[in-house]
Amino acid sequence: MSVKNVNEVQAQNVSAGVDTSIQVLISSEEGPNFAMRKFVIQPGGGMPLHTNTVEHEQYVLNGKAKVQIGDVVHHVKQGDVVFIPEGVHHSYQNTGEATFEFLCMIPNKPDKIELVVEGC
Repeated sequence: MSVKNVNEVQAQNVSAGVDTSIQVLISSEEGPNFAMRKFVIQPGGGMPLHTNTVEHEQYVLNGKAKVQIGDVVHHVKQGDVVFIPEGVHHSYQNTGEATFEFLCMIPNKPDKIELVVEGC
């Protein structure tokens, strides 16, 4: 068991994202079944269309964004809950003037991330 404050966890830039950072709050070494991450996307920032080999359960803490899941675009805001099945392409674009922040829980399984190249 562990207890820590989010401010004690170093944020790192998401390499494929624009103005996007991640904090791994509960790592796969700490939690036996799930990892918990916090993402922060600055105004105008986002993450490109990509796929993962694990599902995502997400809770929006702050702000608003356009989230594409498959071929459907959703406009999400604080308090919304998002589920992204494994293998489904998805992307994020902060559409507000505040940071878009969300918690993302994933199972502790190998995850392969692939960018989706549009127009090919």
